[in-house]
Amino acid sequence: ETEHMFNDELIGKMKRGSYIINTARGKICDRDAIVRALESGQLAGYGGDVSFPQPPPNDHPWRTMPNHAMTPHISGTSLSAQHRYASGVVEILECIFDNQPIRSEYLIAQDGKLAGVGAHSYSDGNATGGSEDAQKYKK
Repeated sequence: ETEHMFNDELIGKMKRGSYIINTARGKICDRDAIVRALESGQLAGYGGDVSFPQPPPNDHPWRTMPNHAMTPHISGTSLSAQHRYASGVVEILECIFDNQPIRSEYLIAQDGKLAGVGAHSYSDGNATGGSEDAQKYKK
């Protein structure tokens, strides 16, 4: 539902010289629209920790576009977040070994269907699509 949300049309409605910071998903931005907007000055800069495909191939245009900063996709990995991840994994494993249900806030999928938080956070089907696009980048 969000694929290419930031396209030529939406970027054109933004104030000239705006910045886009994308820590959501690579395909929320139209790759080529971002490049065009940076080259024209419509965008003053782009920053993010996601691209499509990931990792971007050597000839991906985001590797050479002007005024950009890319970082590894590591959002939420503060020490306290890492502690929460580890505690959650321990709790899930204990539930599995004790044959107890896993809390719904830990579930993304169950029995082949979206479940728990996953049912509220994701779309059924192939919402990210792009498998045809990804094939172009395989060497």
